[in-house]
Amino acid sequence: MASHIILPPEDDDEQHSHDHDHEDDHHEEEERERERARPRSSRRRRRRPALPFSASCVRISRDSYPNLRALRNASSVSLADAAYVKISEGDFGYVLDDVAHLTDYLPDLPVYFDTDEVKACIVTCGGLCPGLNTVIRELVCGLSHMYNVSKIYGIQNGYKGFYSSNYLPLTPNGVNDIHKRGGTVLGTSRGGHDTKKIVDNIQDRGINQVYIIGGDGTQKGAYEIFKEIRKRGLKVSVAGIPKTIDNDIAIIDKSFGFDTAVEEAQRAIDSAHVEACSAENGIGLVKLMGRYSGFIAMYATLASRDVDCCLIPESPFYMDGEGGLLQYIERRLKENKHMVIVVAEGAGQDLIAKSIARSERQDASGNKLLLDIGLWMTHKIKDYFKSKKMEMTIKYIDPTYMIRAIPSNASDNVYCTLLAHSAIHGAMAGYSFTVGMVNGRHTYIPFYRVTSTRNKVRITDRMWARLLSSTNQPSFLSQKDIDEASEADRLASRPPLPTVVSHRVANSFEQSASSSANGEI
Repeated sequence: MASHIILPPEDDDEQHSHDHDHEDDHHEEEERERERARPRSSRRRRRRPALPFSASCVRISRDSYPNLRALRNASSVSLADAAYVKISEGDFGYVLDDVAHLTDYLPDLPVYFDTDEVKACIVTCGGLCPGLNTVIRELVCGLSHMYNVSKIYGIQNGYKGFYSSNYLPLTPNGVNDIHKRGGTVLGTSRGGHDTKKIVDNIQDRGINQVYIIGGDGTQKGAYEIFKEIRKRGLKVSVAGIPKTIDNDIAIIDKSFGFDTAVEEAQRAIDSAHVEACSAENGIGLVKLMGRYSGFIAMYATLASRDVDCCLIPESPFYMDGEGGLLQYIERRLKENKHMVIVVAEGAGQDLIAKSIARSERQDASGNKLLLDIGLWMTHKIKDYFKSKKMEMTIKYIDPTYMIRAIPSNASDNVYCTLLAHSAIHGAMAGYSFTVGMVNGRHTYIPFYRVTSTRNKVRITDRMWARLLSSTNQPSFLSQKDIDEASEADRLASRPPLPTVVSHRVANSFEQSASSSANGEI
């Protein structure tokens, strides 16, 4: 099980490295002596031997992770929360980004939990998602069957349930069939996060393992809970299991429930296609979930093959004028007599803002409330064809709540099981982390990594190009849009440094900076 993320050193850092391997060959020794005798500026570049691949680590390319030089130059980074972040230099100049462990602040403890002392609780937060009940079931069954844990409790109705609801005892028999139902048997809610009240309750009830299932906001809350637990010196592990139907959690390959959502979304597209084909100049318009990221819309479109146009938040589009969406719809209807459009809920919000007084209200999780892009497009399309005196029928389908409320499919059930078991093993070993699949391998990820940025569709990537080829739709992008997207991708490939680093690493940064200033290597 991976608990580190490893970064290869930059080539420039390799240039300034020293080879400490002992050589038995006399010729090699003489060559090194001659090399040391040369002026520094004329010394030849020497490469370190490659670092052997480690089965306990995940390697992230330097293009997608902060490089060693960036870390060394981070002398101005705040040290206010240095104790919560574990970053250190490994062999060969590699950077290790490790997850927190109980022994970091309780060094005299055993490195794992004894079964008899475990008292675990499970909470679900945020919106619904296929697979929530499967994760709950596998956490309960895994703790019970693999580690003989008997004290397992469910927190009802999200974070506020820690201090406003009774704990619900959970047993394998009690959760045996819940994976066949959608939603969550524990209930869920947005907001309600009061760190001190939550940790007070955890401490009073003697809980020592907390399993938190939720999106990026929920994982931020889990990180705050962990920090408060550590501040109080409690022997408690916090394990986060990331959940989002939009698949926009950073770092991880995919979130659970996404495959199920795409499969159900395809059924809605099929219905829209039937409606469109059954009317003269029929249009089927389907709105899918995707506040900031259009993954469901993109993958459902690719799976369906009946979609003529897919619109997502990452790819700007315009309605009116030459080459606009309305003109494209007109041309498509003249060619095929029907059309299917898929739009993610976060797409085109800037267009609505120009024509409608936009509300800045937020939900309890702090997300901006979106205006209905599907309804707005429906009215725009009707008005356009009315002005053209052209017969047209449009059917607007919004299956968003149907999609997220269904049980998970076979693929997601397997994935949920693997995530739950990985979380259990890590928590029993004393780690606090977010669990997820990274580059095809199950890993433990520091909380701040999955909340530092958001996963989005890259419109400069091949997958989006495949969609454009499949639908034969225009990209609606100017060269300026493409350049801006490319720059955004470049910046997104280097997630921001954590706001804190360990004192030991910070000292090494300062020493490195001092050595560079003195002309040393």
